[in-house]
Amino acid sequence: SATFAIDRFSLTATAGSNGTITPSGTTTVDYGTSVTYDFTAATGYHVADVTVDGFSVGVRSSYTFANVAANHMIAVTFAIDTFTISASAGANGTISPSGTTTVNYGASQTYTITPATGYHVASVLVDGTTATLTGSTYTFSNVTANRTIAVTFAIDTFTITASAGSNGSISPSGATTVGHGASQTYMITPATGYHVFDVTVDGASVGAVSTYTFANVTVNHTIAV
Repeated sequence: SATFAIDRFSLTATAGSNGTITPSGTTTVDYGTSVTYDFTAATGYHVADVTVDGFSVGVRSSYTFANVAANHMIAVTFAIDTFTISASAGANGTISPSGTTTVNYGASQTYTITPATGYHVASVLVDGTTATLTGSTYTFSNVTANRTIAVTFAIDTFTITASAGSNGSISPSGATTVGHGASQTYMITPATGYHVFDVTVDGASVGAVSTYTFANVTVNHTIAV
């Protein structure tokens, strides 16, 4: 008499770090059987590649050995998810790093914002919403999506306050706003029968002048006649 047994084969499954394959290890199966393997990446990771008997079968979430008639090996590797942060700056200042930066899942990325001399940060938009700087930097913490940051700059402004005593005028009078580095000229006109007695700039006399120009303004000033 003779007896027979079905042929059996081994399927060996391995997974790299940051994910799993199910079933894992060595599975013994009968001839003609089908077995499906499922791949599950850890949070923040994705399947990078699947190889069957040493050959890549691409990125997929599962793989089925159909009608098994030989031993096989299956291996899966995983890679961390990456995201982009796009940074842009308007005129008269910079953001660093600029352009597009690739950031790993869960990582942080700090941006340094530097206005040009005579300018200041006017606005910071993060993902289209107004954000607040901490000093001169902004940090994206625990990045889990694509992000954007855009910064604009505005010129610094200063005030020149002009006043005139009775019997004459100064033009322009009152408070005048002047941009950083700009110039502002004042015309001094006595009334008929009067003359300029003295002009003081920031409290110090500059003499009996009929005009005075503030050149390259970088601070607030006063002028009185």
